[in-house]
Amino acid sequence: MSSVLSEQELIRRKSLEELRNIGIDPYPAALFPVDHYAKDIKQNYEEGKPVVIAGRIMSRRIMGKASFAEIQDSTGKIQVYLNRDEICPTEDKTLYNEVFKKLLDNGDIIGVRGKQFKTQVGEISVHVDEFTVLTKSLRPLPVVKTDKDGTAHDAFTDAEQRYRQRYVDLIVNPKVKEIFEKRSKVINSMRNFFNERGYLEVETPILQPIPGGAAARPFITHHNALNTELYLRIANELYLKRLIVGGFEGVYEFAKDFRNEGMDRTHNPEFTVMEIYVAYKDYLWMMDFTEKMLEKVSMDVLGSTKTTFGKNEIDFKAPYARVPILEAIKTHTGYDVSEMDLNQLREVCKKLGIETDESMGLGKLIDEIFGEHCEKHYIQPTFIIDYPVEMSPLCKKHRDNPKLTERFELMINGKEVANAYTELNDPIDQLERFQEQLKLSEKGDDEAMFIDHDFVRALEYGMPPTSGMGIGIDRLVMFLTNNASIQEVLFFPQMRPEKKAVELSEAEKIILEHLKKQPNIDLNELKEICGLSNKQWDKGMKGLSKHGLAKVEVDGDQKTVTLV
Repeated sequence: MSSVLSEQELIRRKSLEELRNIGIDPYPAALFPVDHYAKDIKQNYEEGKPVVIAGRIMSRRIMGKASFAEIQDSTGKIQVYLNRDEICPTEDKTLYNEVFKKLLDNGDIIGVRGKQFKTQVGEISVHVDEFTVLTKSLRPLPVVKTDKDGTAHDAFTDAEQRYRQRYVDLIVNPKVKEIFEKRSKVINSMRNFFNERGYLEVETPILQPIPGGAAARPFITHHNALNTELYLRIANELYLKRLIVGGFEGVYEFAKDFRNEGMDRTHNPEFTVMEIYVAYKDYLWMMDFTEKMLEKVSMDVLGSTKTTFGKNEIDFKAPYARVPILEAIKTHTGYDVSEMDLNQLREVCKKLGIETDESMGLGKLIDEIFGEHCEKHYIQPTFIIDYPVEMSPLCKKHRDNPKLTERFELMINGKEVANAYTELNDPIDQLERFQEQLKLSEKGDDEAMFIDHDFVRALEYGMPPTSGMGIGIDRLVMFLTNNASIQEVLFFPQMRPEKKAVELSEAEKIILEHLKKQPNIDLNELKEICGLSNKQWDKGMKGLSKHGLAKVEVDGDQKTVTLV
């Protein structure tokens, strides 16, 4: 990020000072009484009706004594018309001639009082009686031009820039705002679905002494006052189940969870889940509940149960297929792993080209097999059910097969979106499973669960039969908005630190300029092209290496300089 101001930024700062010199506060404190929005005016047009609007100047057409400008507010854009003599009825024309024409820029925010009218070509507009400067913009917006065919030029499309500067992205790419409006609708639809059934929305701790409820690597922090290590929660499950013990019949939470793991197109270290727990229910009931909920969400957000994701059409219409995980593995790999021990599973993984290590138990190996060879086949919403005990430390054993658990994962477009159990409420069984997890941790599995003795104590007081379900909000929104990247559905995705601009010496600049033309070049050839003295060359190359902009690679007698 450069600290050097561009020519345009310098001009805008000069305009800022001139506004102040004229007596106009470019950042006034007073309320501006907006009573209309662009979308409302266009939908409910009334000739001559007075309006007060505010928004950002997106374009201007200055034609001497009259001008048109396009104002963008939270609902969209609308054209405004300004006439010099109407805005400045006295001899003093400063407000129009100086302020509007010279000192305002695209990106500035103004308030407008005027009346609705249509131009000669029939465009709904606002005839301005007076305007007020509300905010002076010191940085120019990206100039996105649309030609007569509707093609955008110089659009703000670089992904990294868009995610780092989401505020600019929202201004110049209106469709981005629609994604987040749909995200809000998804959450509200779910919330209404739960509230209608009498379930209580709650909040549980984000900082936890034990990161429980999932198998994942946590973020660790230190609490000074308590002098203890705390963890950002990886799941909110164990606290919600404590509330079921406490007597609530149904509780749910939209939670921010954190996992100190890899980042890719479907994973962000901070993500949103919804978890719900309902007493006296089982996973069969929860499957019915989940598919009804998703059908409703899809209708509320899209007006249809069908949506397109990439090349696939996905239908959220209930009911969804139910497939046992071991059956899925047999179908898609040809191996029946249901009776295999650890060594046999490792051998299967080897044959399937799956890397393993000593820390991986039965559950982890089965999970890897399913993830690598099976999940991609489930495009339509499908419940993968009846997981082995080793994969589900918090789940009740299957009523018909004690080697399995009453669990489902909802797969959509080859990705897990939801996870649910008939919850384990036997405190002795629960403690034994925690202890098994501890053994995995001692073997080096940094995602194995901790033993939460207080949770076991809660179960000892008695938790009624319960079913719980967690659903990834970010992933669900991806499917409902046809976005293949999780970064597109997060306002502010996690990014690498922004590189700071470095001041380069003249020698460094010369070398870098030639490297940009030839990013991989023989060292002696580059030295000759640059025409620097030995001292300048040495200093320049050392400087570029230090800044991480270039590196020298040696292969025998051959030395090559590479642009980083």
